[in-house]
Amino acid sequence: MQVVGITVGLPVSNLAGAVAWYQQAFELGPPAQAPVEGIVEFDLGVFWLQLVTSDDPASTMAQVTPNLRVRNAAWEHQRLHYMGCRVSPLERIEGVGEFFDLTDPDGNTISFSTELG
Repeated sequence: MQVVGITVGLPVSNLAGAVAWYQQAFELGPPAQAPVEGIVEFDLGVFWLQLVTSDDPASTMAQVTPNLRVRNAAWEHQRLHYMGCRVSPLERIEGVGEFFDLTDPDGNTISFSTELG
């Protein structure tokens, strides 16, 4: 099997609110598409982020934690913290990497990491 793309679906309780939150936190423009009512998708280049309306986001999908590699996890951590987003402490493993978790308003977790060389 050769995987040629990936879409990560995250359940959200308020689609319009989630779209606005992700646009601000991830510095995104409008969604790339809304294939059916209750679903919007952002093209993040390396994968698609799909927000799916759910009455009970915590129990409708298996817990998925996307791990996004970014150029500077410390900078992203600081930026998101100052925006008022819920972020875990920035952790550093010398010579390996820096990482932290971001939690959206519905409790979905997105991890951010930077490899240190």
